[in-house]
Amino acid sequence: MACAPDPSIDKNSSSILHQQLKKISRIPASWGAHAWGIGREDPRRAIHALKVGTSLTLVSLLYILEPLFKGVGKNAMWAVMTVVVVLEFTAGATICKGLNRGLGTILAGSLAFIIELVAVRSGKVFRALFVGSSVFLIGFAATYLRFFPSIKKNYDYGVVIFLLTFNLITVSSFRQEDVVLLARDRLSTIAIGCAICLFMSLFVLPNWSGEDLHSSTVRKFEGLARSIEACVTEYFQDQDKDDKILDNQASRSSIHIGYRAVLDSKPSDETLAHYASWEPRHSMQCYSYPWQKYVKLGSVLRHFAYTVAALHGCLESEIQTPPSVRSLFRNPCTRVAQEVVKVLQELAISIRDHHRCAPDVLSDHLHEALQDLNSAIRSQPRLFLGSKHACANSHVLMELNSSKQTATRTTLPSFKTDSTSLLERRKTKADQASERKERGTLRPTLSKIAMTSLEFSEALPFAAFASLLVEMVVRLEMVIEEVKELERAANFREFTGHDYLTIDLTSNDKMRNPNGAPLDNHTVSTAAE
Repeated sequence: MACAPDPSIDKNSSSILHQQLKKISRIPASWGAHAWGIGREDPRRAIHALKVGTSLTLVSLLYILEPLFKGVGKNAMWAVMTVVVVLEFTAGATICKGLNRGLGTILAGSLAFIIELVAVRSGKVFRALFVGSSVFLIGFAATYLRFFPSIKKNYDYGVVIFLLTFNLITVSSFRQEDVVLLARDRLSTIAIGCAICLFMSLFVLPNWSGEDLHSSTVRKFEGLARSIEACVTEYFQDQDKDDKILDNQASRSSIHIGYRAVLDSKPSDETLAHYASWEPRHSMQCYSYPWQKYVKLGSVLRHFAYTVAALHGCLESEIQTPPSVRSLFRNPCTRVAQEVVKVLQELAISIRDHHRCAPDVLSDHLHEALQDLNSAIRSQPRLFLGSKHACANSHVLMELNSSKQTATRTTLPSFKTDSTSLLERRKTKADQASERKERGTLRPTLSKIAMTSLEFSEALPFAAFASLLVEMVVRLEMVIEEVKELERAANFREFTGHDYLTIDLTSNDKMRNPNGAPLDNHTVSTAAE
């Protein structure tokens, strides 16, 4: 007897199928939204995609149009390959690849033509041996040449193209007689592809590597300023308000964005500086633009960003100073952070506008804020030096350690051959056994006193935070020196009174970080006075 189908199973399967179909139908919309977001983040990406599509359309006319196809022939595919490989996002990258490809093709074609002239005058067997040995020697030499640092940095792609073109022409010439015509056609099609790429990169909405490097350097200063501001705001805000828990979590997650971009910028800086050196944009000036100075400045900024990362680590530490103790030093620490943020913003604007920073960019206000912080710490010695009870514990700990060292000190027995030496050895072993028992009983006491002595200062985590602020100021001076070196090398215009940046840190309006959390402005605390 057949069983009747369960209608509930059919309903469940149909509902599951319906949900799967709905998920599949949402995929195109989600992909479209994601693609739109990428283009909206940087509209130049969409423009570059349009330029690549236009270039491929133009180069495909060599195949589509009959007169062009008769003149170029099947070698038109080399032009298509050139456009796909050479056309890059920035003009410097396109010029670098285009010139490397053209130079590699010319050298490979010339060398293949010379080898063909020598090999064609010999017999078939000698020609085969000569072509094979030439391919081996040139392949070995070109590959070994790629390990040279200067060649690998500037001409690695050109060496690869040289090796590829040379082998294709030399090996194919063994079966094809007119190698000159073959090399000419391939060189002409590659030249057409390179010309289209250079035209699109240099004259149609160009993207300059130098501008990208310059803008990224400015963004580094601004990101570090935001991270420091948000870090100090988060450290001194009221931790007892439950309605700000979600805001605090979002704020802490956004602090690392600024300094993380600086720490991860080394590969992009070196690449942009390399491609910017190929760009002809500054060749009309009377100086060579110092793109490597930007790389050096980025290295100094990373050294500074490590301090900001350590400052952020104080927020994530498991051991925290109580809010009541933090509030005693809120004003001087906030002042130091505000002055550092102000200097970073001034440096960012001076680099962005290509003018030199103010001679007094490291103003006396920053040194006054450091003095206030020092005075505030000195006004609370009990927080950092501990109480009398803690001092007594430390004295007891020192006495126990000294007694432990005295008890464990043993002397080497002298070499004796009589019976007294045997008795002395037995007595020494008995003493050592009793010392081991005594040390076993002393260890819990020592551990307890050590743990008590470690609790002598509730302000110990804050001391790390304050020392990082001072270290940040020291490293800021190194950043300023490197910025001034860049300004001299790049011939930035001289500083004038109109270039002053007005940042009001004493107004009634509260500064805010990108998440809207205010950075309170405070006067010098009474503790600092």
